[in-house]
Amino acid sequence: MAQRTVEINIVERKLKVACPIGQETALLSAAQELTNRLIKAGELKTICSPEQKLLMTALNLANDLLKTQQQLKVEQQENQNKIALLQATIEQAIAPHNKKSA
Repeated sequence: MAQRTVEINIVERKLKVACPIGQETALLSAAQELTNRLIKAGELKTICSPEQKLLMTALNLANDLLKTQQQLKVEQQENQNKIALLQATIEQAIAPHNKKSA
C-alpha cells in the first residue's frame, strides 16, 4: 500500500510519520485524541513524570480498546442471534406455503 509522510503534532511536539494514503485524517484524529488524553493526564496531581503520563495514557487507551472489542463481540453475537431468529421465522412462514404448492 502506498504511503506518504504526514506531520502530526502531539502535545506541541511535531513528528513526521508514514501513513497509508487515504488514512491521513484518521492519523490526525488519533494524534489529537492522544494529545487530549496526555493533557488530561497532566492535569492530575498524582502523575508527576512525562513517562508516567505516557504509561497511564497508554494503559487507558488499551483498556478502552479491550472494552470496545468485548462490546463488539457481544453485539456481533446478538446480531447473529437475531439473524437466526429471522431465518427461522421466514422458514416457518414459507413452510405452509410450500406444502400447499406441492
